Amino acid sequence: MQQNKGYIIINGFLREEKFFSLYSALKQSADKAGLQLELKTNIELMCDIASGKTVANETLPPFAIFWDKDVRLAKTLEAAGMKLFNSASAIELCDDKSLTHIALMNRVPQPKTVLIPLTFPRVGYTDCTFLEKIAAYLGFPFVIKQCFGSFGAGVYLAGNMEEAKAALMKTAGGAAIAQQYIASSFARDIRAYVVGDKVAAAMLRHNESGDFRANVAQGGKADAYTLNEAQAALAVKTAQLLGCTFAGVDLLFGENGEMTVCEVNSNAHFAGISAATGVNIADKIMEAVAQRI
Repeated sequence: MQQNKGYIIINGFLREEKFFSLYSALKQSADKAGLQLELKTNIELMCDIASGKTVANETLPPFAIFWDKDVRLAKTLEAAGMKLFNSASAIELCDDKSLTHIALMNRVPQPKTVLIPLTFPRVGYTDCTFLEKIAAYLGFPFVIKQCFGSFGAGVYLAGNMEEAKAALMKTAGGAAIAQQYIASSFARDIRAYVVGDKVAAAMLRHNESGDFRANVAQGGKADAYTLNEAQAALAVKTAQLLGCTFAGVDLLFGENGEMTVCEVNSNAHFAGISAATGVNIADKIMEAVAQRI
């Protein structure tokens, strides 16, 4: 099989128009970069994890753009010899917010972040007194986040103990973290889209609805933003530490203008940032992939 032939691997259950528009943009940019990419779902690529062969017994191409969070499939395909962009490791580290912060520990500035003790859905939180220790360490208000989630979903601001307990119950026994609230970044942040070894584009997200989250999906708006040298270096370093060829790095504003890393998305949607900045992110991604294969 030719080296420029590969797959764009997507989730077969996401059928919203915004996802199909994204896949179409990636395919068009791949064509421009000289890459012959076929769209494949994680359903079509079901694998026998004892042998690495697909259930359909197809011959796998040498590489794929893995635009999904099916980490187990990604690891299986890598073990079978495929090169993935992003890698299974990068996707895993970014998809789980707790693993993101652990991987970046003492390497880049981050808000204080406490792992919430693990329980199980069938058990729940039978004792919430540990929240008192978290509150004493972080102070009120603080943020409770589910470790898995996108578009600002599963993120709650707790202003007192009752709100903290209510937010905790919403995590339903899933992995979660408690995080320092950065008041100086209320309802605003920077999304830097890193591709390769530089920032391809950046936008300032701001929410005037009263919601503390800046996400466009939560009512925020986006404007083009020019990073200074230190901000750009922080975004690139963060993506590289996580092993990402491309990633959306979210930065919060500190009290004195310094930036802190909030979270990272290994396959961040780019329609908003492309509209705000005029930069075709899909083109940048495919150019970077073409160079690496």
